[in-house]
Amino acid sequence: MHARMWHDMFGLSLPVLEKVLRPVIVYVFLIVGLRLAGKRELAQLNAFDLVVLLTLSNTVQNAIIGDDNTVSGGIIGAIALLGLNYLVARFTYHHEWFDHLVGGEPTVLIENGTVLDDNLRRELLTRGELAEAGHKQGFSSLREVDRAVLEPGGGISFVAQKTMTEEARHNELLARLDELTRQVAALRAT
Repeated sequence: MHARMWHDMFGLSLPVLEKVLRPVIVYVFLIVGLRLAGKRELAQLNAFDLVVLLTLSNTVQNAIIGDDNTVSGGIIGAIALLGLNYLVARFTYHHEWFDHLVGGEPTVLIENGTVLDDNLRRELLTRGELAEAGHKQGFSSLREVDRAVLEPGGGISFVAQKTMTEEARHNELLARLDELTRQVAALRAT
């Protein structure tokens, strides 16, 4: 009885090479698929995108593990995924062209305070989703944003509009006071 239990937990029903190749193939497929689907899928900006990502993992589960539900098979598959991810990360670190190929380029969504609707359409983002992402980063309105960029990893980076510095405000007040002084002097002279 104990021998059967140990065999069921650790005895592989698939060859080791197959246990390694399955997660590698699915990994490559998902990298290409997510790249083609766009950065929006990685950003998880709404409930629909989150559902897609969650069901995607469940959909490819059987492709990764096959008919083997053993602990050994799971460990081999996990090692293959982690090892491949490590190799890809090292490769992309040393080869910037590959990082751009897989990750893509950033997309500017707001430039100089102006929302670039064509870029939003291309990335399938609505103004509401952009505003929601801004709210998560502390902006109460898109009018407060000078620049927003959808990064290759799916995150959105926001840069606030530049506010007047204390010195600039001080100089503006002094200029207004000088103008008022001139106007009062002109009124007194008449």
